[in-house]
Amino acid sequence: MSFHAAVFIATSLDGYIARPDGSIDWLTERGELAGDTGYDEFMASVDTVVLGRNTYEKVLSFGFWPYDGKQVEVLSTTLDADADERIIVHRTLDGLVETLNDRGAKRVYADGGRVIQTFLRAGLLNELTITTAPVLLGAGIPLFGDLDQDVALTHNATRTLKAGFTQSDYTIHR
Repeated sequence: MSFHAAVFIATSLDGYIARPDGSIDWLTERGELAGDTGYDEFMASVDTVVLGRNTYEKVLSFGFWPYDGKQVEVLSTTLDADADERIIVHRTLDGLVETLNDRGAKRVYADGGRVIQTFLRAGLLNELTITTAPVLLGAGIPLFGDLDQDVALTHNATRTLKAGFTQSDYTIHR
């Protein structure tokens, strides 16, 4: 496999990426308080974004398209294949990986709970950057799900951002 896949995501302290209804108000209300998280620098380093349907639909609710200049792939068994000219819809992980390799994708941003879990289980992820917000949600959509085996990580760094946010970077052993 020729591409490098990375995750850059925020969670609540108890490990949720969204409320049970998909809302990320807990993050959008406080996110700017964290200061520079390195997201813009990270996005400048990626050529391809892979989203799941739920994350794609959440992005549409922002009112602007944040991925100009990036190839955007959506992994979904239900999204209409011609839903949006800005994306390519893939029904299977194998089909997505084949496309990424055929197109020569270099650095892939995997985003969305199910996509991250799928990439992790398939051994496709190389690195994780997790920003933790100082809030407990108690319930919601978890960042990580069940795994078939342990996933060994190397901790590279943890930094303290503003307003009680922290950010940790890990390399995934593959």
